[in-house]
Amino acid sequence: MPFTIDNTILLFSLLLFIGVFTTKFSSRLGLPSLVFFIAVGMILSKFIYYDNAVITQLFGIMALIVILFEGGLQTKWQNVRGVLAPSLSLATLGVVLTTLVIGACAKYILDVTWLEGMLFGSIVGSTDAAAVFAVLGEKNIKQKLTSTLEVESGSNDPMAVFLTVSVIQLIQSPNASMFTMILSFFWQMGLGLAMGLLLGKIAVWCINKINLDSSGLYPVLAMAFAIFTYSSTSLLKGSGLLAVYVMAMWVGNADLTYRHSIFRFNEGFAWMMQILMFILLGLLVFPADLIHIIWQGMALSILLMFVARPIGVFLSTMFMKFNVKEKLLISWAGLRGAVPIVLATYPLIASVEDGHLFFNVVFFVVLTSALIQGATISPLANLLGLSEGKKTIVPHALELVSMGKTNHEIVEIQVSENSAADGQELRQLKMPQDSLVNAIIRDQKMITPRGHTRLQAGDTLYVLARKGQTDEIKALFHEQVFLQESS
Repeated sequence: MPFTIDNTILLFSLLLFIGVFTTKFSSRLGLPSLVFFIAVGMILSKFIYYDNAVITQLFGIMALIVILFEGGLQTKWQNVRGVLAPSLSLATLGVVLTTLVIGACAKYILDVTWLEGMLFGSIVGSTDAAAVFAVLGEKNIKQKLTSTLEVESGSNDPMAVFLTVSVIQLIQSPNASMFTMILSFFWQMGLGLAMGLLLGKIAVWCINKINLDSSGLYPVLAMAFAIFTYSSTSLLKGSGLLAVYVMAMWVGNADLTYRHSIFRFNEGFAWMMQILMFILLGLLVFPADLIHIIWQGMALSILLMFVARPIGVFLSTMFMKFNVKEKLLISWAGLRGAVPIVLATYPLIASVEDGHLFFNVVFFVVLTSALIQGATISPLANLLGLSEGKKTIVPHALELVSMGKTNHEIVEIQVSENSAADGQELRQLKMPQDSLVNAIIRDQKMITPRGHTRLQAGDTLYVLARKGQTDEIKALFHEQVFLQESS
């Protein structure tokens, strides 16, 4: 049956249905959902011929922007501060060490030149944000380790991209200046960081100050800033992916208008892009081609999981405050996913001699990494005593949604253990005029707020207040500003 517009739209809807339902099966089987998405693409490749690496790379980059933006939004700065040094060390030195070790192995196993071996190492040297965010989001591993892995995966893509592009340049132009490449690296990283911070501040200011007619436009505005951050930074020869992640972290840790709308929209959008991206990547590979590289792929996959990644982790965190068990889990949780496959399209587009070989082997490595490591992270964390039990997700979100303009908003307040409000009754709080506590969430249950309701550490309060009162309200939970009851 020929592909018409209607047939194509029908196929698109079926892919989304399949993606959603396979996610349900993956959680029950304990396997990362990306395995099923890729499998769907590989099955479809039997019926649909697709080999356009350029379109795949373009869509893959767009998907990575959305996924990194969503991951950055969910990253809490208070969790990041304590692991910033080891995360950045893993994202830079760790990637380089992994690249060198697995690159040397690839040189002999794939029977290629040293530069081509290093090209393969560069492609698989970094962990993947999409895979790590998806897998760790379902686990309750110690917060320090989860934060380290998430920040590493969100910030190590620029290093992998730089190494891949640089090695391709050396293969095509052996006389290229190493000094120029090193300067280019610092320019890319520095500009990416600076643009991320700058555009993050601008995005927060714009989202909070602009008064749009529909609440549904705020998530679109936030996504527009993410795409603009990547494109503008890349045009200036900076690291667009790093800029997006930094910008998203800034936005996610700021007080935002329609915060929950923005977060929920991007969560759903990231899932959709992840489903379509992995299916598209699965379409690009032909299962028959994998048969010819099974032993090479398996050998490199095992070496990457058990030798190269651990060497990179143990050496790059040598002077960090991690014990052996924690380093072992960090090593094992270094999942490969969309980024290596997208990077594997670079040699294809650049017409590198062994480009198709690299793509097939990289695909095999990613698949085995997701199957073996992704399915065993949780059992290993339990075995090493690094799991914190069953993860509880509080199913609550309250926000003032209006199709028109309003001068009020819902403020979300967390009562911490050292908060001045801990143990106080609501009527003792010196709340601003016209503000009202609408709901209290405690132990995943909603409590109707009354004057005699006593607050506890861990409570989540939703306060209806006029815009501009946010700082005053939050100050109540950090200072001793209470009305004293008359005796």
